[in-house]
This record gives sequence, C-alpha cells and structure tokens, in this order.
Amino acid sequence: MNPHRGPTFAALLAFAAAAAGSGAAQTHDVIVYGATPGGIAAAVSAARLGHSVALLDDHTHIGGMAASGLGKSDVETREAVSGLFGEFVERVRRHYVEKYGAGSKNAELSRGGYYYEPSVAEKVFNDIVAGEPGIRVLTGRRLIEVSRQGNRITGIHVANRLNSAAEYYTGKIFIDGTYEGDLAAFGGARYRLGRESRAEFNELHAGVVYQDHETRTFLAGTTGEGDRRIQAYTFRLCLSTDPANSAVLKSPPPDYDRTRYLGYFDDLKAGRLGQPRQMKEGMGYFAPAFGTMVRALSIAELPNNKTDVNMNPRPLGFPFAEINYAYPEAGWEERDRITAQIRNITLGLLYFLQNDPQVPAAHRELANRYHMAKDEFTDNGSFPWQLYVREARRIVGLYTLSERDVTVGPELGRTPVHSDSIAAGEFPIDSFPVRKREPGHEKALEGYILMLDQFTRPYQIPYRIMVPESTDALLVPVAASATHVAFSTIRLEPTWMAMGQAAGVAAHLAIAAGRQPRDVDVDRLQRTLLRQGQVLTYFKDIDQHHPAYAALQYFGARGFFKDYLARADEPAEVETANAWLRIAGVSQTVRGSGQMTRNEFARIFPDAKPALGAVTRGEFCLALYRAL
Repeated sequence: MNPHRGPTFAALLAFAAAAAGSGAAQTHDVIVYGATPGGIAAAVSAARLGHSVALLDDHTHIGGMAASGLGKSDVETREAVSGLFGEFVERVRRHYVEKYGAGSKNAELSRGGYYYEPSVAEKVFNDIVAGEPGIRVLTGRRLIEVSRQGNRITGIHVANRLNSAAEYYTGKIFIDGTYEGDLAAFGGARYRLGRESRAEFNELHAGVVYQDHETRTFLAGTTGEGDRRIQAYTFRLCLSTDPANSAVLKSPPPDYDRTRYLGYFDDLKAGRLGQPRQMKEGMGYFAPAFGTMVRALSIAELPNNKTDVNMNPRPLGFPFAEINYAYPEAGWEERDRITAQIRNITLGLLYFLQNDPQVPAAHRELANRYHMAKDEFTDNGSFPWQLYVREARRIVGLYTLSERDVTVGPELGRTPVHSDSIAAGEFPIDSFPVRKREPGHEKALEGYILMLDQFTRPYQIPYRIMVPESTDALLVPVAASATHVAFSTIRLEPTWMAMGQAAGVAAHLAIAAGRQPRDVDVDRLQRTLLRQGQVLTYFKDIDQHHPAYAALQYFGARGFFKDYLARADEPAEVETANAWLRIAGVSQTVRGSGQMTRNEFARIFPDAKPALGAVTRGEFCLALYRAL
C-alpha cells in the first residue's frame, strides 16, 4: 500500500494559536511524548547519559499497557531481552521477595519478576523514573501540534488536560513513545496504516489471511491482498478471585446488547472453547475455563489472588474486531468515543458471562469467581485506563522490517544479520483478528495469525527502523518502521523497552555530536548499549556472564556467526580468524593452518594479556573488539 502523510486532527489545530502565545517555551534536551514502557526507557536512557528530559503523556498515569492490565511479560526467549527491561523485571522480583518472602506463593507467582500486578508495575516505573532527577514527568498532556523548521521538529504544542492550559515544549531531539505514532505523524513523517500485500515485501503471511489455529495452514479465502484493516483492540483486565477485593458488576454497562455475545454459544457447541492442542505449558492459564463459556477470556494467574485477563481471539464470537478502524487517524474526541465503546463491550462480555440466563449455570458460577480488583485502577472504577492499541500507524523509516527479517532464510542458520542492530527481537508473529465472523468461514476469523513460533526465530532489530526517512530530530522506537506482519513481533513491551533504551542512547549521541539521529555513530551506539547490558545478537550457548559476551554480541551484528551458536570456548581456527579479520576490515592475517597458535595471537594482538592453552573463539573476538 502507499504510505500516508499527516494526521486528521484538524478540528483541534485552532488550539495551537493559543499555545504559541502561551508564554516562553519550556526547553529540555530531549522531549519524549508517550510514557509507554518504550517511552519511559528512552527517557531514562537519555537522562542517565546526562540530559534533561521532558516525559509527557495524555494519560494521568505512566507505564502504558504494562501498568494497565498486561500483567505478564510476553517473552518467549528470556535471554534475548535484557537492559532496562531486565532492570524492570528484577525490581518486580525484588518487590515480591522483599514484601512476601522468597518462598512465598506471591513470589512464586511473579515467575522471577515477569508476572505482576498492574499497580506493582506502575510503582516500579515510577520508582525508576523518580531515580533520575533529569526527568520531568508531565501527565495529562494532549498533543495538539508540532512545530518544524523545514524537515526538523523544533517543538510540540500540548493541551494540559488538568487545567486547560496551552503549553509549548522545545528540545534538541524528540522521541515518539506513543502506540499510535502521534508525534511522528504530527511532525510530518510518512507512515503506513493497515496491511501490506504479499507481493510488496515478499511476505508469506501478509495481507488477507485465514489460518487454521491448530495446523497454522492457510484456509480458503486467503488472498494475500493488502488493505487498511488493523488488528482488533481490546482491554486487558486485572480480575480478582478474592471476594474481599472484588468490585462486582451490579448492572450492565451503557449500551449493553446481549446479542453481541450470542456467537459464543455457537463456539461452545462446535468445541471451539476447548483447550488448544498446541498450548505451551507453564503459561499459568486457568484450565477449568476450557470447554466453558468462560473461555471467551484467557486467564493467567498473578500474585495476590489476581489474574491477567485477555480477550480470547480464537472463538468466532469474538466481538471486538472492526470497531477500531478509524482510531489511529481519529481526533481526540473520536478516539475517546471508540475507547468507551470497547470498554463497554468488554464490561458487557463480563456481565454476560456472569448473569445471562442462557449461559449454563455452572459456567456462570465459574465466571462469578472473577471480578475487577478493587485495589487496581482506583481512580478509574477499577478498570484499566489504557486501551490495548496493538497496532496503529507505523512510520516509513530508513529500513522497513519485514517477515523475511524475523524468519530463518535459506542462506543462514539464523535470521538475517543487520550491522546496525540495536536490540534483539524474539516473539513469534502473532496478530489479532481484523474482521468479525463472516459467512462461509467457520474455522477462523480473518487476519488472526496465531503465534508462528515454528517460523519466527530471535532476530536483530536494525537502528534504521526507528529513524524516519526524512523527518529530522526525531526517533520512533514504538510505532517503528515495520510491515504489519513484522510489527506483530516487535509490538511487545519488553522489545519496545529495548528499542526505547536504544533511542535514548541515540539521542545522546546525536546531541553530543551535533548530528541528526540518522547520522549518529552506530558503532558507538552499539558499544554504549552493550555496556548497559543490551542484547544485540541472540546466542543459544552463552549468557551475559561470559567474559567475551559484549564482543560476541557486537560481531554477531557483523556476520561472524552463521547460526545461533557462538562456540565461544572452542579453539579459534586460522581460517575462521582470517575470515573474521576480513569482515572487520583488518588488513593483518593469521599465519599457519588448523588452530591459531598463541604466538600468532600475540603477534596480531600485542596488547592482549597472555594466557595458556588454545586461543578460543571468544578470546579472539574480545581482543579484536578491544583493538577496534
């Protein structure tokens, strides 16, 4: 499809005149709009490198989905994501251990810090941000307009929703941390919306697709044609099983219509509410719900008798698709209306499961074990404040990540290598439905691509996908440049935190060198990230405790390794060492054949500390990393 330019917020742009005359601009080195986990990571990363940062958000809370009901971190390969996300996880783990004890059930249910209550996630984010005096948090700020000089963003106009004041913020570098890509769109960056065709990026799973949930095979009706449809939005609920902490729905929400949910009876009769054959163990899902109407929800256990509750997209009765089509480009009032509609459908589904007389009594009894947690979202009626915006705008960047970048190709035993890798991605291709139930399609909703873990493998995320093709002074780590298919793998909070961390470092380097983000020294960017514990290249056989870990990560982005094995402690072969030297642009060569000798190692790297035994691959990479 053709990328689109600019938002449709014209009805509110008159506010900009008031903002322009509202007094002196408030200036910071870095302006981050969107206090999602990705935006927070960007702000913290830049602040820790010595910069003043304004972190603004439309909501009155920070943390995005991670603090608004998404109580379990979506990470399939934990070793592939670290950095600031690793710090977040460790703080969550420590919270439960220190408060309840290392052997407590709550500590166990936190699963090492990867599962948590929303209020705990918000507290951790607030603590991390509060620990950085260079960050100024400004919530309740609604973006109205962006100022530019040519292609360069110079400032943002916002409406303070708390006092109706117009405010203006200027900075050297701007970072869009929103799920919607608002700052980028307001700043004139081109973006994509919807789905590419199969042909555009040669993607097998692109465009219109019907997929069998169990076999992952394509069904009749799959055409691969592109369109502007986007995957469904929902809310992620935090429900309690503790009667003393339960906010019970006493009445249906506004505009309640039970007919919205009648399709679930067909699903029950057809056996579509049973346990998935390929469901992985250890995910904490509530098994008694299988085979009941409660399977309209996906329930995972959290600490303190709470649950993470997702809307299950497998049943054909799933009522959330298509409602959000207008949301990405809508004005604020229209977005609020769509959000309220999805909220009411969510509450309506819960009320239906708990009260509708047609729902079998045993199923109603089971549904009534779960109610909104009184002590969560206490200023919003115990309901999450953040809509689950799974995908909206995606910028057109210097590079577009596609399905080919996240799957293993025929030429390598790993996903394609990117020399500007700034993070590792690892979550399978996974997209919610884009259409409601259609006649003649009785196996799956259109657009639902379920966890393609047999295709997706840990991959490198290039810096270029965060850099708009022509807009300057801007980095976009969340609404990044990716096809619909590839975006479905990076749209996870842990991955966005890694990308946000990289954006903060890139902002620092751009400011320090007086350059635009597109011109930053990628080598320095990568080395800085490696010192911060970021993962650039995933390997199966090493961890961050290996002395050559950073070097192996760095050279993994330069094509040293053809698969996911570093074999760091194996002897370095002369042929391999010479190939690596050529890739690194080093003119010297290792003499001899077979295994590299200690004398040759000393000749090539005279500053390396002497050691005994064979020269290992990891030792060679570490010496080369330091020499460069």
